[in-house]
Amino acid sequence: MKAPLAQAQLQRLVIDYRSGELVLRCLYKTDNGPNPGTVRRRREVEDLAREGLRQALDALEGDVTMAGTSGFTTREDVLLATTSPDADKLVKGA
Repeated sequence: MKAPLAQAQLQRLVIDYRSGELVLRCLYKTDNGPNPGTVRRRREVEDLAREGLRQALDALEGDVTMAGTSGFTTREDVLLATTSPDADKLVKGA
């Protein structure tokens, strides 16, 4: 009998483009999940990343707020897109 799958909760998904590569960093919490390096753990993280990307794309279809900017010729802007009913509480000054 297989052990039940641990419930994993996505905490943060960071997307970087580096030299033509797409690098996803996935931070999540889980209770007694699969050991590092196992196929099951890789699949669990892949599923979390896919769902996180789907949620991000859905959120970008709605109201998006510019939450921070920096730089002049090299720019880094931070967008805040949320589907939360309490979205106004997440943005300083809102």
